[in-house]
Amino acid sequence: MSANKYNLKASLKKHFGFSSFKGQQEKIISSLLDKKDVFVLMPTGGGKSLCYQLPALIQEGTAIVISPLIALMKNQVDAIRGLHEEEGIAHVLNSSLSKSQTNRVLSDIKNGVTKLLYVAPESLTKEEYINFFKDIDISFFAIDEAHCISEWGHDFRPEYRNIKSIIQKIGEQPIIALTATATPKVQEDIQKTLGMSEALVFKASFNRANLFYEVRPKVNIDKQIIQFINARKGQSGIIYCLSRKKVEELAQTLQLNGISAIPYHAGLDSKTRVDHQDKFLMQDVDIVVATIAFGMGIDKPDVRFVIHYDFPKSLEGYYQETGRAGRDGGEGYCLAFYDYKDIEKLEKFLSGKPVSEREVGLQLLNEVVAYAETSMSRRKFLLHYFGEEYDELNGEGAMMDDNMRNPKKLVDASKELKLFLEIVQETNQKLKLKDLVKLIVGKNTVITKSYGLDTETFFGCGKDKSESFWRGIGRQAIVHYYLEKEVESYGILKLTDLGLKFIKKPTKFEIAEDHDYEALINQQNDEPQTSGGALDETLLKYLKEQRKKSSKKHKIPPFAIFQDASLEDMALQYPTSIEELNSIFGVGEGKAKKFGKPFVELIARYVEDNGIEKPNDLVVKQIANKSTNKVYIIQSTDRKMNLEDIAKAKGLTMEELLSEMESIVYQGTKIDISYYIEEVIDEDLQEEIMDFLMEDAETDGLAELLEEFGDDLDEEELRLMRIKFISEVAN
Repeated sequence: MSANKYNLKASLKKHFGFSSFKGQQEKIISSLLDKKDVFVLMPTGGGKSLCYQLPALIQEGTAIVISPLIALMKNQVDAIRGLHEEEGIAHVLNSSLSKSQTNRVLSDIKNGVTKLLYVAPESLTKEEYINFFKDIDISFFAIDEAHCISEWGHDFRPEYRNIKSIIQKIGEQPIIALTATATPKVQEDIQKTLGMSEALVFKASFNRANLFYEVRPKVNIDKQIIQFINARKGQSGIIYCLSRKKVEELAQTLQLNGISAIPYHAGLDSKTRVDHQDKFLMQDVDIVVATIAFGMGIDKPDVRFVIHYDFPKSLEGYYQETGRAGRDGGEGYCLAFYDYKDIEKLEKFLSGKPVSEREVGLQLLNEVVAYAETSMSRRKFLLHYFGEEYDELNGEGAMMDDNMRNPKKLVDASKELKLFLEIVQETNQKLKLKDLVKLIVGKNTVITKSYGLDTETFFGCGKDKSESFWRGIGRQAIVHYYLEKEVESYGILKLTDLGLKFIKKPTKFEIAEDHDYEALINQQNDEPQTSGGALDETLLKYLKEQRKKSSKKHKIPPFAIFQDASLEDMALQYPTSIEELNSIFGVGEGKAKKFGKPFVELIARYVEDNGIEKPNDLVVKQIANKSTNKVYIIQSTDRKMNLEDIAKAKGLTMEELLSEMESIVYQGTKIDISYYIEEVIDEDLQEEIMDFLMEDAETDGLAELLEEFGDDLDEEELRLMRIKFISEVAN
């Protein structure tokens, strides 16, 4: 047996300075040295890379490591070179190299100097490299981040699908495939695609007992994050956002509030990215705000917390990203903010994808919702997802999540679920979730009117409960596979066989008592609170009542007076003058003057009656209104200039121009863009949208508009209509 000729413990000490192996590392390395295919499933921080680095260093020939990210490769090559005198022992071969650098790499391989060669799958497909490798002594192939092979994986990359055929062209050698996240389905797919179904499988436990998991409602999120970080001064943390724009905005907000934070995303040039990564690794900054482009392969052991500003598109993504906390074995805090509207946005993005991709994406999102809304042990939920059993009462790390530390009260909702499913059946399975909810609580929509459902006996049959309660029932019905969203006519709910069975013979169906996530804002699960940091729910209730009064007086919808976020900020900051109201989130001078008087008078009375000391400890400083182009935009629209030309003149994208315009109208200033809208949107449709916003819309949220008019208009057109509405009606 070839493995026997190596003294693995002595080699480990010589090359890496460790005295003993971790977990199954020694068995994995021995199997690879015995020329067997090996599949390694090991969570982040478990020591995967050593499983191929050590056998590569002690064997004849060069090991080819296929890896998806340049940052990851560079990080590992630097680490290996740091342990050896010979710089050529490890190399990267990818498109970022110059001609002379590439020649140096090929020369070192040919001369037997290079033991580890890191290659991107795209580079491996080049004919010149395939021919070169045919004449080289290759010890084995390592496929890192192997979940990229599977379309069911959270980071599927089509170029990974061809790896097996390229290996066959170069010449068969043992394969070691490694991943930190793979459900049983993904594992099977990886092995099948790589033709390694006979491989020896080594699966470490996915339980990271030192990580604490918490999910909070996404309300006043910037304030919550700042408080969370301030309670952990000097600790390293990563905050993940889904968009580059949000990364930039949040990093600026944190900096404004005295927190050392930097952004990281693929839109930054490579020099800045490397600089920001190094600053974080060297502890020159505490916080990195990043898209998922950051962190793969970053070996910083002392990350104490990972915050998800937005939930990722899959639980594998979430697990991998949270896994960057506590790699040194110390406690790591994993805090995620959840709002179902974010999931709906992700679903909307899927609607343009091919059917198979859409089905996969929806199923992965469904698991994310189930995790976010579950009342069971989050650790048990995660481990079950990865095919691992866990005892939530006695298992390692049993109390390390919010649901176990503060259990939610469960109520039996089998009667309500049965009613919901029956209504799906009665309406011939042709409605979306929002229309079903409106129908049950007895509110009319364009859909309920057009189908004549407002005259049916079941119209309003559940009006004793809130819309958020019924939305929760609908979402849980999808999560538990009683209902499914139709892929073709996206968003329409259909009964599954399980749902039909439930109608005939209901079983116990429990949900957490409070599904109105916004009402959970004060349950901060043992988090330290600074004084004055909690939302004043009583004041918020009065402010909403005042908004209703103002809305009736001015004959416009409540959200056109002040948005929810503005009222919530008032319930935190207690502004008692028009000047103070100007500094409230989303309130400009125009809004404050037009609608502010009754609000500040109400707050002043409330503060006096209740002997409240106004907070001065944590007023979150917001990025200044970035509409530096405000005057130019107003003047240009007055001159009826084409919006594309306005954007071009100021070096803005259309997306950025719309954001500037939204900022202007929400602050209370008029902009007339009717001339532009008339060119692009049908007059009847314009009228329908204006009526919808005036009469039916609960909020001015884009998700609601997309649900109602997404088949006719795209996001950009609906944003234009919203700008027109707020400008004409509220300003």
